Amino acid sequence: MNETAAGLRGRHAFVTGASRGIGAAIAAALAAEGVRVSLVGRDAARLEQVSADLGGADGAVPIVADITQAGAVHEAFAAARRRFGPVHILVNNAGQAASAKFTDTDETLWNRLMGVNLTGTYLCTREGVADMLQAGFGRIVNIASIAGLRGAPYISAYAASKHAVIGLTRSLALEYASRNITVNAVCPGYADTDMVRNAIDNIKTKTGRSQSEALASLTASNPQRRLITPAEVSNAVLWLCRPGTESVTGQSLVIAGGEVT
Repeated sequence: MNETAAGLRGRHAFVTGASRGIGAAIAAALAAEGVRVSLVGRDAARLEQVSADLGGADGAVPIVADITQAGAVHEAFAAARRRFGPVHILVNNAGQAASAKFTDTDETLWNRLMGVNLTGTYLCTREGVADMLQAGFGRIVNIASIAGLRGAPYISAYAASKHAVIGLTRSLALEYASRNITVNAVCPGYADTDMVRNAIDNIKTKTGRSQSEALASLTASNPQRRLITPAEVSNAVLWLCRPGTESVTGQSLVIAGGEVT
């Protein structure tokens, strides 16, 4: 069976932030293609539930880890390899967001967002790329944001972290272009996730707006006037990992209803 016919069956994916939302949707999409998935996150109970939903230990293993810590990342990859062997696909999905005036953005907030969004991506990629180089195959997909392509008021730390992720993506794509390792970013707009629901609650608290008014304020800049679904993001990730996209690397694929062109 050639690679195109075989698809992704039997590959091993390491997905961070896999306990909910976009991460869980990506894990499900990969598992449906026959990929064995290491589910990485900090919420053990939710990881166990996602694993059960995907058929249990034969196809998905939950791994609790703090991706901002090099030692924890090393141990997480070791656990993943013990269960499913070398990692072929890495999806750096774990992320955090927060809004604040720049003058209210203290070092704690700055370091927290940089730690999860950027350093976590760096640490996981550093661990995973060794397997890919040895195998002569790798697919790395970084979940960035449209905030990584343009700025916006009150999200300076978040936007800076996501811009950096896109810069890392482009640099690694060139570094490994001849090694059958592609590195791409997927950049969603506001998506229907816990993170965005928390943002809506924050808008309600600070402004006194209703739920629908707060939601409308977030979707106003999207020409489709809606939130992006996790499935739309997972479909893009799956496409970037499938055979036939070997020349697609260093790209920032926008999933935002035409908001960024």
